[in-house]
Amino acid sequence: MTLALPIIDGDGFDDWHWQLRNRITGKDEIAARLPLTADEAAGLDAAPGQFRVAITPYYFSLIDRDNPACPVRMQVIPSARELQNEPGDLADPLGEDSHSPATGIFHRYPDRCLLLALDRCAIYCRHCNRRRLVGKEESPISRDDLEEALDYIRRTPAIRDVLVSGGDPLTLSNARLEQILAALRAIPHVEIIRIGTRVPVVLPMRVDDALCTMLKKYHPLYINTHFNHPKELTPLARAACEKLADAGIPLGNQTVLLRGVNSSVRVLRKLFTELLRCRVRPYYLFQGDVAAGTSHLRTSVETGIALMQELRGHISGLAIPHLVIDTPGGMGKVSIGPDYVVARGPDKWTLRNYEGKLVDYPQPADKDATCAYDEVYFSGSQAPHGHEHTP
Repeated sequence: MTLALPIIDGDGFDDWHWQLRNRITGKDEIAARLPLTADEAAGLDAAPGQFRVAITPYYFSLIDRDNPACPVRMQVIPSARELQNEPGDLADPLGEDSHSPATGIFHRYPDRCLLLALDRCAIYCRHCNRRRLVGKEESPISRDDLEEALDYIRRTPAIRDVLVSGGDPLTLSNARLEQILAALRAIPHVEIIRIGTRVPVVLPMRVDDALCTMLKKYHPLYINTHFNHPKELTPLARAACEKLADAGIPLGNQTVLLRGVNSSVRVLRKLFTELLRCRVRPYYLFQGDVAAGTSHLRTSVETGIALMQELRGHISGLAIPHLVIDTPGGMGKVSIGPDYVVARGPDKWTLRNYEGKLVDYPQPADKDATCAYDEVYFSGSQAPHGHEHTP
């Protein structure tokens, strides 16, 4: 069988709407563009009714057609192993449904909540932790449900920070996305708006001047994106990140540690240092969530800690993300990492540096940790925005 070339060009290739309309979604389409392994063929046979498959032509063009171990390929083409679950795998690994006081709202932490604006993504990742929800109807939240979600935020003054996610909010039209951002910015107690998106990675042509001009009206606005491998940092992806940064938007990156994709120190070092060059700060490195059908992509906790051990001290601290486990059952994120504390005592702590050398840190004689000026500063007029201190 002669394979056709993957779509890498064509009328409208630079148009993000064209990219979404021409996503590659089925076994026949994929098999015409690369030779499938038996495992991939079985996964694609099982996909209908089990999980969503969709790949933008742009992201598909990054796949190494001759190597099943290609890190882009492993993130988007399903395998039969997605039908296998291990003990502890969960449909709702983060317990989001139990923390949903309104449609489209997940409120797990006291001062921040998640607003799910839609269930569509530009591509569907094989490691998705929200696969029970994402891609079912490919629609934005209804206007009634959106208003209910916004009403919940309005009547919950403890919420200072809203993360707009989904699905991928940047696959919405500018007008629809602005409707959401404007409504959030009109709520007095919402100080920070964040957007979680993989668009700069998989649909970078979406990040155009019109989008950036709209977004910059809603500062302070932050964007967290999701690069998992340096192969994804193409010139187009870099330009998208730089365009957002030029609009004054601080950028963070959340990488998922994936077995066989980025589970080597060489890959992570390259990824994190190159992200900094694009003005994207590595923020989180997630141990894989216990989402059903993803166990074959998860590494052990020991692997994650060992990788962090090899990174610390060898690249800039700016390039070191927090290694975290987003715990099952909605118990929140827990930071983990190498243990650099050898001994603890009232007079000194003994620490181990990144080279394995030991050093003592003397404790102060006075253990009083109070701040005498706190009561003056936070008593009223001198506190920023009149808010009380939040630890």
